[in-house]
Amino acid sequence: MADIELLTTFNFHVVLSGSDIPVGDGGFQEVTGLEVEMDVAEYLEGGRNDGLVQRVGRGKYSQRIVLKRGMFTADDTATNDLWKWFQDTVGGVRPVRRYDGTVDVLSGAGDIRATWRFRRSLPAKIVGPTLNARTGDIAIEELHLAHEGLFLEGTT
Repeated sequence: MADIELLTTFNFHVVLSGSDIPVGDGGFQEVTGLEVEMDVAEYLEGGRNDGLVQRVGRGKYSQRIVLKRGMFTADDTATNDLWKWFQDTVGGVRPVRRYDGTVDVLSGAGDIRATWRFRRSLPAKIVGPTLNARTGDIAIEELHLAHEGLFLEGTT
């Protein structure tokens, strides 16, 4: 029996691409929302009283992808690329910049073991850090992305 390498959830890399203006540096510390759900339609079949027929429905991306990262760089200046993207979109700058993205899960040696891809993302929400003088927490910003497709590479 071959040894199985169990991957950890802390070794990953995020890339946003598809526009001339770079956004995000890949240094995200948390990614959530890698989720796809399918509507299932229940069909009442005449004469079948012991259950329902389950029909395949439409796939939907019910949860947005949420990226979290530290907001300040090593020289103590705020990164503003995600905020600029959001404010440009809300402010009517056209064409709207959309980004495709990848989330690579890496092995301990740094080899890519799984890749999720999403298409045509838009900034749906941006949240600044929670400021609290009683804690020593890192200033974290989060970006919520609406997108038009999510898949695990190798499944399509």
